[in-house]
This record gives sequence, structure tokens and C-alpha cells, in this order.
Amino acid sequence: MNPTPFPPLHSNGSQLELILITGMSGSGKSVALKALEDAGYYCVDNLPPELLSEFVQLERSRGAQRVALAMDSRSANSLPQLPQQILNLKQAGNDIRTLFLDTKTQTLIQRFSESRRRHPLSKTSNANGDIERDLIESIESERELLAQFRDQAHIIDTSLLKSSQLQSYVKSLVSAPQAQLTLIFESFAFKRGIPVHADYVFDVRMLPNPYYDLELRHLSGKDAEVSKWLASQTSVAQMTEQLDQFLSTWLPALNQDHRSYVSVAIGCTGGQHRSVYLVEALAKRFSSRWVTLKRHRELDQLS
Repeated sequence: MNPTPFPPLHSNGSQLELILITGMSGSGKSVALKALEDAGYYCVDNLPPELLSEFVQLERSRGAQRVALAMDSRSANSLPQLPQQILNLKQAGNDIRTLFLDTKTQTLIQRFSESRRRHPLSKTSNANGDIERDLIESIESERELLAQFRDQAHIIDTSLLKSSQLQSYVKSLVSAPQAQLTLIFESFAFKRGIPVHADYVFDVRMLPNPYYDLELRHLSGKDAEVSKWLASQTSVAQMTEQLDQFLSTWLPALNQDHRSYVSVAIGCTGGQHRSVYLVEALAKRFSSRWVTLKRHRELDQLS
């Protein structure tokens, strides 16, 4: 499923793994923070950005090794200070890694409606206000406010993820062995939308589909029968080789550009057979060269 781990921060002989979680309100930051807490991280929610540097120094002084912080639009007034705070810490020799949880607007509207919570940037305070319009405007304002952080972070699209999936994805990120770059392969169904966090998206719907073989329809691309059937198809083998060649050519350059994660999304119609097979095949090929993780968005929904 679900990048290089977060390498330790080195400063004056101390080591500290620092993960900064940000993202859209209602995207699951509390779930992600709980996953990190379960993984052994000391977690702090809604730390004011202006206190980041002092907090890092405090945690170093008390010998902390694994720390996770969540910051979001609840600190809207001081959030513009965060990029400079992060830059100062990096210039001091620290390495802070960030996760950005993103979610489609319609999904956020549904989540806020179900929870009956107000958005942190909401302006409507009376029963006569247009609550839905205010919510949409608040969400879009938050996107604009957080755009610079999204561009600098590893993105997880939580629109279609259950809480258990998100927790599993986050835990896989922090448990991956240390490396300069982690390669994430993800299968998905085009009929449920393209993952917004993907660096590369490949459409394999033109390949032969095992779905039309009644003996293979109920299986997935992880099953031996489907794998054997797809491996015997000339076009599937050609697609596998071409994707291997493309990634093998450009991953070293991305690594030299100090990329921590590269997400490759492979989609077919239902996210069950062809895309799953290719994710499994490519992950196997690249696992000896890069830290490699796998996600199967649609199959993981069923587990």
C-alpha cells in the first residue's frame, strides 16, 4: 500500500525523528496522529507554529527520539510563520518531513454535515446563514491558505480511505527502512477517481481484461491464476517493460533532486485485476533498487 521513512534529525549528537502533519480540516489528521502515537511517537496536536523551534529544542534536551506534530488552519493567524520556522530548523541541520492529508471538497462537505461540526474558518454564526455555501467557501479558503505546505509535503488523499486504511498507510511510511527515496505503487479504479497525490498516473484500461473470463472474474491481480493469465498477454508484458524502463530512467534524477517519495498510480476500470497485477509486478522489480511500498486502493477497502 501505502515512502521513505522519516530519517533522524542530527544536531549536536542527538537524534530526533520529526513528522509534521498538516492538511484539510476533516481529512483525518487526528486518525493519522493516533497511528503515529500507536507507532511510538510522542504526538502533539495543534501546536502553534511560532512555538515550533522552541518545541524541537525542548524535545532534544529531554532526549526524545520520535515526535509527531499536527498543525492546521486552527492556527490561521500564525500559520504564515511556519515556512520560515521550518527553513530555520533545516538551515540548522535538521530534517523535517511533512505529510499533507487532502480530501475532495464534496467528501469534506459530507463529513462536516454528518459530524455537525463547524469548519475552523467558518463565518456563518446564525441559523439564517447559508451554511452549505459558507462551508464550501471555508474549504476553498483553507486550500488557498495551505497550498504552499501541500506543494512541499507527501500527500495522502483520504477521500476514499477508511480510518483503518489511513492508519495503515501512515504506519507503513514511518516503518520503511531509511533511504533517500521511497517508491510507492498504487492501483486504483478510474470509475472512483484518480488519486490526487500521485506523481505519475498510468492508464492500463486498454490491456486485456480478466474480468471477462468467468473463472477469473471473482479473483484479483494478486491471485496466481490472474497473474499467470496477464503475464501471458503480449501487451501486458510490453506495458510492464515500458513502465520499468521509464521509471528506471528517471528515478535516479528524482533522487538527486532530493525527492523523498515518488507515487506511481496505475489505474484500470475496477482496480481489481490489471492495475493490481502491474503494481505487484513492478514493486517486485524495483524492490531490490529502491525502498518500495504497495497500495491497492480498492482492494484495501475490502480488507
